[in-house]
Amino acid sequence: MPRADLGHIQLHVRDDGPRDGLPVVFSNALGTDLRMWDALLPHLAPGLRVIRYDRRGHGLSDVPQTPYSMGQLVRDTEALLDHLNIRACVFVGLSLGGMVAQGLAVKRPDLIRALVLSNTAARIGTAQMWRDRAAVARTQGLSALVDATMARWFTASFRASPDLALWRDMFLATPVEGWAGCAEAIAGTDFYSTTAGLKLPTLGIAGERDGSTPSDLVRETVDLVAGSEFALLRRAGHLPHVEHPAAYAEIFNRFLKTHGLVAE
Repeated sequence: MPRADLGHIQLHVRDDGPRDGLPVVFSNALGTDLRMWDALLPHLAPGLRVIRYDRRGHGLSDVPQTPYSMGQLVRDTEALLDHLNIRACVFVGLSLGGMVAQGLAVKRPDLIRALVLSNTAARIGTAQMWRDRAAVARTQGLSALVDATMARWFTASFRASPDLALWRDMFLATPVEGWAGCAEAIAGTDFYSTTAGLKLPTLGIAGERDGSTPSDLVRETVDLVAGSEFALLRRAGHLPHVEHPAAYAEIFNRFLKTHGLVAE
């Protein structure tokens, strides 16, 4: 199923694994596509139904006219899961994907059985910061933002490796209007009060050297959810599952086992 027609939009989606397996939905960071999770997949617990998608304005999904709102991004994801007949999934959201995760968990608790909030927050940065970045993207292109973004995302050792090229290329391949529209959606989002009302198994994951969502910010958000768990990956940046996929998967798989979502 390369593209799901949701009526109001078509989203590029990958739906892999057994249909009777535990559904795990992965939601990407701004400026990435569903390939973002490729390095992690071989390390996941066996038997999972793994669902990845490109959000609006990214990858091979449609690029509707802006402006976008966080509500629209949540509705897109909600419609996709309804289209796939997914209920009680484990939802893994990183950065912007983690904001979508929070909004969806509040709106449609029937869709989410457990939540992983990775390198994200209830509010990220300031509204003006995101509006300024969107303006730069539109006037100068994403090439004006890529170097600073890679510095925030990855440790120095990773940036010195050939592996960085994939992430630069992925970021630069993002449609400018899609990137800017999603940046403006982040600008208008503050989920502190609503996330504090969540009551479901929640795992927070942060990178020790994350320049976009520092670990203290991630922990502050995760702590809003009663009974939540938190893990810090050392020597990792904003995409810790890229720099340390096995260690990230170990934390995730243990969370699934602890809550009886997969067999020991």
